[in-house]
Amino acid sequence: MAVKLRLKRMGSKKKPVYRIVAIDSHTKRDGEYIELVGTYNPLTNPATVKISEEVALKWLKNGAIPSDTVRNLLSDAGIMKKFHETKGE
Repeated sequence: MAVKLRLKRMGSKKKPVYRIVAIDSHTKRDGEYIELVGTYNPLTNPATVKISEEVALKWLKNGAIPSDTVRNLLSDAGIMKKFHETKGE
């Protein structure tokens, strides 16, 4: 089972709010996920991002592949840098 870190769309029409989730790569976008990693609200100014660092690092260490958008969100939060620093150990 290939696991990905990607966005799951929530909220009402024209007012999206996203959950960052660990999910099987073959599951549809809004399907059942394995674990909640964080949330992302692009409508606030600036955008609100809440990520559980421990959970994100756990999934990255286990081989989960982040989508492009999730990779950018993790990089902005400094989690990708921590992952690459611990990767060499």
